[in-house]
Amino acid sequence: MPWLHGIPLFLVTVIGMEAFAYAAHRWVMHGPGWFLHASHHRKRTGAWELNDLYAAIFAVPSFVLLLGGLQWGWWPGFVWIGAGIAAYGAIYFGFHDIIVHQRIPTRYLPRSAYMRRIVQAHRLHHVVETREGNVSFGFLVAPRPEDLKAELKRRGRQGVRAPAAEQTLAEK
Repeated sequence: MPWLHGIPLFLVTVIGMEAFAYAAHRWVMHGPGWFLHASHHRKRTGAWELNDLYAAIFAVPSFVLLLGGLQWGWWPGFVWIGAGIAAYGAIYFGFHDIIVHQRIPTRYLPRSAYMRRIVQAHRLHHVVETREGNVSFGFLVAPRPEDLKAELKRRGRQGVRAPAAEQTLAEK
């Protein structure tokens, strides 16, 4: 497949993965897949959490499409789609695991309005420790933080974790 056709297919896949990630996060991870994702809404005690299995699960379609397109004689467009899925995974890892959760130490501070918005939206998602009551399920597209705070308030702050100072006092 000529790269002039492949590049748009790749870009559409990367963009489409945001919609897929939103749906998977909202209706799978906060639904029947909560048994894995719950670990991500609690304080991590080691380098890994059960939620990390989702990275392996979501890598399978990318791997199969790349292999099929390159080695098994499938439609060549599958290579570009598989690469788009992999690229979204890399973007997600950089944003979610490195920038937001700092699983790899960095001194990065979001300066652009866009980066501040998506980091704050993801942090507002994590103030809710329970399966229900969450806001902001996207990763690269997020509502305004003011809207998310208003929605949490409207819901009566259901499932919102206590501030760190209150947690420390409760543990004593």
